[in-house]
Amino acid sequence: QVQLVESGGGLVQTGGSLRLSCAASGRTFSAMGWFRQAPGKEREFVATISGSGASTYYADSVRGRFTISRDNAKNTVYLQMSSLKPEDTAVYYCALSRSGTYDATGGARPGDYIYWGQGTQVTVSS
Repeated sequence: QVQLVESGGGLVQTGGSLRLSCAASGRTFSAMGWFRQAPGKEREFVATISGSGASTYYADSVRGRFTISRDNAKNTVYLQMSSLKPEDTAVYYCALSRSGTYDATGGARPGDYIYWGQGTQVTVSS
């Protein structure tokens, strides 16, 4: 079983930046993803990265503002968030893909992922 622990959330003003980290308990070369969930809303796809780190895919709402990356030597995935908006306020979760492939990104549905972290709160003030 893989454990995922997110960190780096916090309170930031509109236009600011934050970098989230997701540390895995063991080596994993599968695709990983970031999702977010705001109060009263469904969990929403944000970004995914292949096991190799060579391929990425983003939700339209964050493309050009967020960057997903990974350091497999540190078993860590990152989400660099810039030009933050109040609508980015949510709990952010990282997740490990079910597919186990190294060269492909994960899916955009929560069901495509098997392990989840506990989440980290991001609040963007207006």
